[in-house]
Amino acid sequence: MSYIRNRKVAPNNVNHDLFNEKIPFKEVRVIGANGEQLGVMSKRKAQNIASEANLDLLCVAPKAKPPVCKILDYGRYHFEQQKKAKEAKKKQHVVEMKSLRLSPVVDTHDFETKLRHAQKWLEAGMKVKIDMRFRGRLITRQEVGRKIMNDFIEALAEVGNVEKRPKLEGNTMSVTLSPKKVKK
Repeated sequence: MSYIRNRKVAPNNVNHDLFNEKIPFKEVRVIGANGEQLGVMSKRKAQNIASEANLDLLCVAPKAKPPVCKILDYGRYHFEQQKKAKEAKKKQHVVEMKSLRLSPVVDTHDFETKLRHAQKWLEAGMKVKIDMRFRGRLITRQEVGRKIMNDFIEALAEVGNVEKRPKLEGNTMSVTLSPKKVKK
């Protein structure tokens, strides 16, 4: 019988700590190496069947009534689970968020420069968060800032969607834009 110790728990929902002698249950439902149901039996009898086949007994559903154990080659099973987790990690896509800061009294050249940066980031598939900070007495002129923010959003309408509408939180107005889906 093969004993495997000091293994890390793989990222799926099966508890890999419950195999062979570590299974705490007296009776278990056993699934054979080829997927056939062997029925409910004592843990000791299931371990004997597994050791005769030179395989391990792994508890795959500890919360079931009775708990379900499977006879398999644990080393090979663990390797395949790690391989699946690695493939899943490769396929996941992390969206990066860039941020820009505008002012309610922004000059046209600064506005266009920040617009080009935001457009480039959206085309690259990144999200863009635009913050507009109202300083001092400018907090009383929120309509000016809202107009500039809306002009910025309209200029980026063909490359980005508004994910979160402009909202004033304290003295900062924020909006989040996400890239439009590209049709392939």
